[in-house]
Amino acid sequence: MSKIIVLAEQQLGKLSNATYNAIGAAKKLAGIVGGEFDIALVGGVIEGTIKDVAGYGAAKVYTATDATLERYTAQAYAQAYASVIKAAGAEFVVMAGTAIGKDVAPRVAARLEAGQASDIVDILDGPIYLRPMWAGNVYGKVKINTDIQVMTIRPTDFEAAQATGGESPVEAVEAGVDAGALRMEFVKLDIVESDRPPLTEASVIISGGRGLKSKEKFAEIIEPLADHFGAAIGATRAVVDAGWVPNDWQVGQTGKVVAPDLYFAIGISGAIQHLAGMKSSKVIVAINKDEEAPIFQVADYGIVGDLFEVVPELLSKLK
Repeated sequence: MSKIIVLAEQQLGKLSNATYNAIGAAKKLAGIVGGEFDIALVGGVIEGTIKDVAGYGAAKVYTATDATLERYTAQAYAQAYASVIKAAGAEFVVMAGTAIGKDVAPRVAARLEAGQASDIVDILDGPIYLRPMWAGNVYGKVKINTDIQVMTIRPTDFEAAQATGGESPVEAVEAGVDAGALRMEFVKLDIVESDRPPLTEASVIISGGRGLKSKEKFAEIIEPLADHFGAAIGATRAVVDAGWVPNDWQVGQTGKVVAPDLYFAIGISGAIQHLAGMKSSKVIVAINKDEEAPIFQVADYGIVGDLFEVVPELLSKLK
């Protein structure tokens, strides 16, 4: 029977919601290769997050703590994760493809001399891992031949696991971090504070593009609509590069990949890089004055018109 382990992600004692998607992927993988899955939780002080993962059907929750893990650095966490994986005897390693997952998973794979499949959206019999390529226009099938297989999953493409009601046993292992070998030092963590839901977790996203013409117009048009829905705000790379909004709001191939229930694309032409980050949304509403804009090819509903007239009228009707 195969052994699977999920690398849980936490910062400052708060578990990333994407970890539950990784657990969902691990359960799907277990249905293909057989066996059980464990969960690895590493950090400085993690007692508060153990209960967040202990009720999701894992055979065991492995923990590793160390002073070097109080703040995230890729090198220290990679060493700790690798130690836990070896202690668990895992053959398959699953982690969410968040910023941290993309940062640390390749380092873990290198330490284990393991092959890695990145940004996977499905797991097929074999196991074969499906991943998007060419901005999502084609999908590649990846087979890993090493004894240990590491994968990062796209959280929006796997259902988040639901609590099972039980409680997994917990086992502490040595983190095995060689502090002298670390060449990274934690300096500071800049967090964008917002009352809005995070982009990757929001059920409704209101996104704006260059068609909004200025930072002031972006705020004037996008924010009231987002307030009405209690939505997250997204933007294209051009808008972020222009300094209208924070980098954290970027949706697309080089930004966040999202799949909300409802996605508004306002003044967005639909460049392939942006579509790669949002075309899995359940319902897409596009507002653009150019009827030939590529965004209409993926939209469920489209309005061809001046967004500066359409959006305020739409908002008045919604109210």
